[in-house]
Amino acid sequence: MKKVFIILTHTGTTLSKIIKSYTKDEFSHCSISLDNELKEMYSFGRLNPYNPFWGGFVHEGIDIGTFKRFKATMTNIYSLDVTDEQYDQIKGIINYIKDTKELHKFNVLGLFAVGFHKRISFDNSFYCAEFVKYVLEKSGVETNLPEMIKPEDFKKLKDIRLVYQGKLKDYNVEKVKIMEKLINNRRKKAVV
Repeated sequence: MKKVFIILTHTGTTLSKIIKSYTKDEFSHCSISLDNELKEMYSFGRLNPYNPFWGGFVHEGIDIGTFKRFKATMTNIYSLDVTDEQYDQIKGIINYIKDTKELHKFNVLGLFAVGFHKRISFDNSFYCAEFVKYVLEKSGVETNLPEMIKPEDFKKLKDIRLVYQGKLKDYNVEKVKIMEKLINNRRKKAVV
C-alpha cells in the first residue's frame, strides 16, 4: 500500500472568497500530492499568482506560486491509502497530463457553474476538484463522489484520514509523522 494526499486550501484571494461565498464551504481549492512532503502537488488552477483567470495544469508547492504569495493559506491535508498499482496509475495520469498540458484547459465555466448547481464540462478541461476526482477514478480508486464536485466533497472519501490542519506554510512532515505515531499508539491501546 502507498499513500496519496488530498490538500484542501483556502488562500483568501478574491476568487477564493467568491467561491467560498457561493459554496458556503471552508475550502475553495484542492490538489493531489504523491508524497507527504508535498513536493509533487498538482492541480488545475492559476498559472500566474497575480491572474486568477489564466489557468491550467499546475505543479504547486508550499513555497512557490500562489501559495508562496498567499502565506496565510489555510489547509486540511488528508492521506488516502491506495494500492501500489493505483499509485502507479495516478502517477502515470499526472505525468501524462503534465507532458501534454497544452492540450488541457482550465474549466473556468465549470468552476462558476457549480455555484448555480449546474455542471458544465468539456473534454480535456478541468477545475481543481474535477482534476483530482478524474485522477483518482481513472486509477481505479472507488470514490462515490458526485458529478458536480467541490473540494469539500473529498472529505467524504471512504478511509480518508486528516493528517494536518492549519496554515499551509506551517506544514511540517516530521510533526505529522509524530502525530500519526501517537494516534496509532492510542488506537492499539484502545483495542487491547
